[in-house]
Amino acid sequence: MGRITILRDFIGIIKDKASQSKAALLSDPKTLSLHLALLRATTHDPFTPPDPRHLATLLASGHTSRATVSTVIEILMDRLQTTRDASVAIKCLITVHHIIKRGSFILQDQLSVYPFNGGRNYLKLSNFRDNTTLLTWELSYWVRWYALYLENLLQTSRVLGFFLSSASSSVDKNEEEEEKVSSLINSQLLKEINSLGNLIEQISRMPNSLHTNGNILVDEVLGMVGEDYLASANEVSIRVSEFKERLSCLSVFESVELGFALKRLEDCKERLSALGQMRNVLVETVWGSISEMKDQVGNNELYGGEGRLMVMESSKNKVSESSRYGERVLKLGDSVDFFLGRFSKLQY
Repeated sequence: MGRITILRDFIGIIKDKASQSKAALLSDPKTLSLHLALLRATTHDPFTPPDPRHLATLLASGHTSRATVSTVIEILMDRLQTTRDASVAIKCLITVHHIIKRGSFILQDQLSVYPFNGGRNYLKLSNFRDNTTLLTWELSYWVRWYALYLENLLQTSRVLGFFLSSASSSVDKNEEEEEKVSSLINSQLLKEINSLGNLIEQISRMPNSLHTNGNILVDEVLGMVGEDYLASANEVSIRVSEFKERLSCLSVFESVELGFALKRLEDCKERLSALGQMRNVLVETVWGSISEMKDQVGNNELYGGEGRLMVMESSKNKVSESSRYGERVLKLGDSVDFFLGRFSKLQY
C-alpha cells in the first residue's frame, strides 16, 4: 500500500507539471496567470489545501472585466468536471466555496448562472468515484456530498436574494434583514424557511468516514461549512421570530406547512448532534426557539378551534371543483388579512 501511495503521489506531481506546461502553451496570454493560479490551487496532493496566494489571485480576477471572470469560471468548471482525482475535485469545490463566500459580485454572478441552461446537479459529480486508494475512495464521498451541498447553497442564496455567509452579507445587516423579512408575504416566508431547511438538511448528511478524520482537505471543508451553518441558523432564527408575530394570522394550510418545516429542522438537529461537529451555544439557542415555535404551532387554535377544524374536515370530503370555487369567492363582510406593521387584521 505504501509503494502504491508513493507512486500515485509521484504520478500526481507529473500530472500537475504537465497541466501547467500545457496551459502555458495553449492558454490565452491575457488569462494565463489565472489559469496557472487555478492549476496550482487544485493540485493532486491529498494532504495540502489550496494555497491562499493562488486563491487570492483568482478572487482578484473578480475586479477585472466580465469576460475575464467568465473565462475563470469556465476554466474552473472544466477542471472540476473532467478530473477523476478526488483531491483535485475537492480543491475545485473549495475554490467554488471561496468564490461564494469572498468573491466579488461579478464572480458570484458568473458562478450562479453557470451553465446557462441551469438545472439541478449542474456540478455533475453525483457519480464521482476515485477508487485508487482507500483514502481517495472515502474522499469521493466527500466530493459527491460537497457538490450537492454547494448546489443547495446556491439555490438557497437565489431564494433569499443574497449569498449566504458571504462577506457582503455580514451580521451587521441583521436589522436590515429583519425589516426585509417583515415585509414578506407568508408564502414567500415559508419558501425561504423551507429552502434554509433543505440546506441544513444537506449539512446533516455529511459523510462521517473513518479514514478521512484529520485530513486537512476535509478539515478545510468542515470549517467553511461550519460558518455557513451558523449563518443559516441565524437566518432561520430571524424567520422563526417573524412567524411568532404572525401565528394568529396564519391559515390552516400555512400552519401545517410551517409545522412540517420546523419538524424537519428538528430532525436535522438530532443528526448534527450525532456528528458532533456542529455544536455551538448560539446555535443551541436557535434550536430551542425552533422547538418552542413548533409547540406553539401545535397548540394554536388553528388545530383546536371548531371553525378551523371544519375547514380541515371539509378538505377530506369529496366535493366538486365548482363548489370549491364558490367557497373561495370573497363576499362582502368577509375577513381579509393585510399585513401592516405587526400584521393587525382588518375587516372589509
